[in-house]
Amino acid sequence: MLTIDRLGPTDRDRWQTLFAGYNEFYGRTMPAEFFDQAWARFERDEEVHALGAHLDGQLVGIAHFLTHASTTSADVCYLQDLFTAPEARGRGAARALIAAVTDWARSRQCARLYWATQETNATARRLYDQVAENRGFILYTLPL
Repeated sequence: MLTIDRLGPTDRDRWQTLFAGYNEFYGRTMPAEFFDQAWARFERDEEVHALGAHLDGQLVGIAHFLTHASTTSADVCYLQDLFTAPEARGRGAARALIAAVTDWARSRQCARLYWATQETNATARRLYDQVAENRGFILYTLPL
């Protein structure tokens, strides 16, 4: 059975494993204090939020998201991180997490939900193309 809920204290270790896997996918290795800081922010559930997908009681997916102001609409929700354990892919966790974040954003009157992924992330894009519209934007970043 698949369930989606806020992450709780018992999810901490498995969440870190999943979040480390997410960062490794994007070529990043994060120091231990990074995970401690992120977890503390998710526990406060004020500026950034986290949901987990549990399959038969095991945490197999995570979603991190936040809202921000928009100059052209009501506030918007940004799905910053979405990751499913490789062994659980294709079992509905990512789709259910997107749906849960969508419901969360809708309940707060956000105008839209959006996210980004690498063009080469074909596995994720198969799902994203089914649940959302690719508007063709190209994402630029400038490290500070």
